[in-house]
Amino acid sequence: MEKLNYILKRILQMIPVLIIGIVLVFALVRFLPGDTATAILGDKARPEVLAAYREKMGLNDSIFKQFLVYCQSLLRLDLGDSTQYNMPVAALLASRMKVTVLLTLMATAMTVIIGLPLGYLSGIRKDRLTDQGIRSFALLGLSLPTFWVGLMLMLIFGVQLRWFSISGWGETWIDHVKGLFLPALTEAIFAASVIIRNVRNNVVDVRGQDYVDFARCKGLGGFRVGCMHVLRNAMIPTATLLSIRIISMLGGTVIVENIYSLQGMGALLVGAVSSRDYAVVQGAVLAFILVVLAINLLTDILYSVLDPRITLK
Repeated sequence: MEKLNYILKRILQMIPVLIIGIVLVFALVRFLPGDTATAILGDKARPEVLAAYREKMGLNDSIFKQFLVYCQSLLRLDLGDSTQYNMPVAALLASRMKVTVLLTLMATAMTVIIGLPLGYLSGIRKDRLTDQGIRSFALLGLSLPTFWVGLMLMLIFGVQLRWFSISGWGETWIDHVKGLFLPALTEAIFAASVIIRNVRNNVVDVRGQDYVDFARCKGLGGFRVGCMHVLRNAMIPTATLLSIRIISMLGGTVIVENIYSLQGMGALLVGAVSSRDYAVVQGAVLAFILVVLAINLLTDILYSVLDPRITLK
């Protein structure tokens, strides 16, 4: 019951954040330089056609009236229609969200698979050759720009070795995995490097705690002490960092999806900004805000799973 009350309370706390996000996005989009009608109809459109389009789309109304109309549509769960794709924004986002969600999930899985074992191994081998090698790998991963890593992975594994697709993501689930592997790895390299350094430092700190020595004195095996006492307690601050990296990877899809020609939310948002497609920009940013709020809530719940001393109240 306490967890349910906590979740309901957090959902209520999200409402003001969501409202502020809606207001900011609506205002900032309309402050973009350039003329929306010209961006959609083209530079060669006649003045009377441009004027008729502005009147039809309500662009001549005051920004307050436009915002009121937008809020009324949101209350009806209507995100509007895309002027670029001539279809409802909700349907457009649903078709593109699948790519971005799967890409982020694969990148998160790779981050955990790479970051946790290497970070733990580096921590228990503190100042040894293994530790130095893993720390060097993490430093290299932090230093390389994401777009350069993506291009190099594409050149080596896509063009030269032909192991993976370098554009699109195919039709079947196997094609999806092959198409998203390199983009996910591109995002995971930087995120895993951050996790490695964090886990390594946490493991070093936790191994020096009294309860770890006490667990060894009770006769517990090294594997059980490492998993149940060292790694589990080291994961508490890492959970926060991982949630931040997931959010960063969502934002990084704007770059990665354009590099690998993936038709996801990132590529959609870039195209919508260029064409002044207000409805799509507002809907895409609103979807990102909801995902970020959900990730933060799940992170708080994860704290209570990792550490029973933390209660959700």
